Amino acid sequence: MFSKEDIVKFHEMKTPFYHYKTDVLKQTLQSIVNETNKYNYHVHYALKANANAQILSLIQSYGLGADCVSGNEIIAAIENGFPTDKIAFAGVGKSDEEINIGLENDIFSFNCESMAEIQVINELAAKKNKIAKIALRINPNVNAHTHQYITTGLEENKFGINKWELEDVLSIIAQSKNVKLMGLHFHIGSQITDLKAFKSLCIRVNEIQEWFYNHHIIVDHINVGGGLGINYYNPDEELIPDFVMFFKIFKDLLKLRPQQHLHFELGRAIVAQCGNLISKVLYIKKGVNTNFAIIDAGMTELIRPALYQAVHKIENLSSDNSILETYDVVGPICESSDCFAKAIKLPATKRGDIIAIRSTGAYGEVLSSNYNLREKVQDFYD
Repeated sequence: MFSKEDIVKFHEMKTPFYHYKTDVLKQTLQSIVNETNKYNYHVHYALKANANAQILSLIQSYGLGADCVSGNEIIAAIENGFPTDKIAFAGVGKSDEEINIGLENDIFSFNCESMAEIQVINELAAKKNKIAKIALRINPNVNAHTHQYITTGLEENKFGINKWELEDVLSIIAQSKNVKLMGLHFHIGSQITDLKAFKSLCIRVNEIQEWFYNHHIIVDHINVGGGLGINYYNPDEELIPDFVMFFKIFKDLLKLRPQQHLHFELGRAIVAQCGNLISKVLYIKKGVNTNFAIIDAGMTELIRPALYQAVHKIENLSSDNSILETYDVVGPICESSDCFAKAIKLPATKRGDIIAIRSTGAYGEVLSSNYNLREKVQDFYD
C-alpha cells in the first residue's frame, strides 16, 4: 500500500492527515460499474460515509447517484455534480427546511419513514404546487448481525415503517394529492460481512412486494439500501469488496416486477479502503502491562473505535525492527476512550515514527470534530 517514497514524504508532512489513494477509489468504482451494468442496477453513493468534495466529484464522474440524509448533503451532492434526478433523501427526522430543499430541486425520491412525514411532505409540496416523489422505507425486521449501533432493520430500531402500519399508510397516501408513491426502500444495517443477511432481505422484500401486489400496487423502483462491509483486519487482502457476489445475490433471489428498477445505497464499501489516517508518535510511555504509543491523531480525527469499539489495522511505517512489542495505541485527547487499539503487536516503536491507521475513508473525516479545540487536519491525495 505504501511505497518508500510515501513514507519519506510522510515524515516531512505535518501530521495527522487523511491520506486518500485515488487509484483504489477508481478501481472500486470501476468494479461497481462493471457489475451493475450487467443487471441495469442503480447505485446511489451514501454521502454520510465521506463528503469530501474531491471524493464526491470523482464518484459522480462514474455515473453514480447520491443517497443523502440531510439538506446540506443534498446541496453538497448538487454542488459536486450529482444530477438531482439521481438524489434519494433518507432520514428519520427530515426538517421542513430540508424537505423544501428536496422539493425545490425535484429530487429522485423522498424515502419516507413514518405516516407523519408523508403528511408533512404533502403539505409542503402543496404550498409549492409540486408533486413529491416518495418511497416508503419499510422495516423488514431482518437481523444484519452487525454492531447494535449500526443495525437499522429490526422492529426495535427507530427507522422505517412497520408492516402492520401499511394499511394506514396507503390510506394516508390516497388522501395526499401532492405525493406520488414511486418506490419501496429498505436498509438493514452497516458493515455487514455475512452475506446471508442480504439473502434474508431478498426473501422479505419478495414477501412485502407480494403484499403490495395484492393491494394492486406495483412501484417503479425497489431500493435495498447498502450495508456491505469491508475487511478492516487485513485491508490489503481485500481492497475491493466482493461486488460480484453481492450484486449476484439480488439478481438470483430478488423478484422484480416487469419494468421495475433496483437501486442500492453504498457508502462504506466504496470509500473505506481508499483512505488512511497518517499520524506520528509523540511519546512512548511505559505501562504496567503494556506500553503506550501516544500518537498525534485522536478521536477527533477517528471516533469509530471510541464510539463502537471498531477495529482498524494499525501499521508502523517507519520501523522494520523484527522485534515486536505490545502497545496500546492512544491519542492526545483528554478522554480514556481516546484509544485506537489495545495490546497490539508492533515493531519496536519510538518517538517520530509514522503510524498508519488503515481503512478510514468511511466515517473518518466526516465524523471529525474540534473537541479540545483541535485544528481541522488536512487531506492528502495520490
